Amino acid sequence: MAGCTSSAIGVLLLLLCCTMWTAFATDHTVGGSTGWANGVDYTKWTSGKTFVAGDSLTFNYGAGVHTVDQVSATEYSSCSASNALSTDGSGQTTVKLSKAGTYYFICGVASHCSNGMKIAVPVKAASPAISPATPPSGSTKPPTAATATPPSASTTPSVSTTPSTTTPTTTVADKQSSAGYVSSASVAMLTGLLALELVLL
Repeated sequence: MAGCTSSAIGVLLLLLCCTMWTAFATDHTVGGSTGWANGVDYTKWTSGKTFVAGDSLTFNYGAGVHTVDQVSATEYSSCSASNALSTDGSGQTTVKLSKAGTYYFICGVASHCSNGMKIAVPVKAASPAISPATPPSGSTKPPTAATATPPSASTTPSVSTTPSTTTPTTTVADKQSSAGYVSSASVAMLTGLLALELVLL
């Protein structure tokens, strides 16, 4: 019976852990209630918002009326989707912001981009909240977070589009910014899990 209980607790802890990690990512609906449409100032929409690696963008628009094309910085400036990194016209496009850098999106329908249907989304690296108690051996300074450099036009972060019925998944590895750091969310989660285990024992 004790082995069964331990296994059940282990499975419960694993499920809780995975759920906690995905709960901290933010899904941003591009354009708010207006969505991905003509006549929206997307520069104004992004101002004041913080986008962090692990978050996602959801574009809502009329299927067949608009597209969501991820493009390079050069194509963004020239409103060209001829070499788009990805394109979708399903009516709802969800994009996972998997790493730091600037993501560029345009509507590939003729004249829509030049009339303002374009958005540049600056994404920050997830920041560590707590550093380890002792620095790694051989080091006299506490470790510092790696500085993420936005990718160049040729290395724009990749994106996958998902239908509206699919929820992007986030793994623990996606959320950890660097080895040796533990986020405050994970500390809170582990504290809660330990308390739960103690109650169940």
